[in-house]
Amino acid sequence: MHHVAIGDASLKCPEFYDIITFKGGDFVKENKLAELSMEFAVDIINLVRQLKENREAIISNQIGRSGTSIGANIHEAQYAQGKKDFISKLEIALKEASETGYWLELLHRTNYIDEQLYKSLSAKCTSLRVMLIASCRTAKENAK
Repeated sequence: MHHVAIGDASLKCPEFYDIITFKGGDFVKENKLAELSMEFAVDIINLVRQLKENREAIISNQIGRSGTSIGANIHEAQYAQGKKDFISKLEIALKEASETGYWLELLHRTNYIDEQLYKSLSAKCTSLRVMLIASCRTAKENAK
């Protein structure tokens, strides 16, 4: 059992092992990680709309790209060409989640988003990161 901690978030992760797994040449179809990443992408797109209404194009483009890329890479991982490709896509999604967390904090510190929205989006982003870390670890262990 792995224990994953990021900042204030700390979870034991056996339940995450089958979120995205490559087993016997096949992928498990139930995918809580993909579902959460899609929900998060919708939230990010709504945030981008709000920012663009306030003419904040530069920041909105950055967070829009990184925030939606998380789910896109998770989706691509489900159709990876092999174990290395699968792990690579998950690692890219993790990097994008980290970048998105940065943009969220910047938007909050510069008062473009309020405390409530920041906490909500940041919590989802942290959950994605925790799940991705656990999935990457499991995928690497299964690739041995």
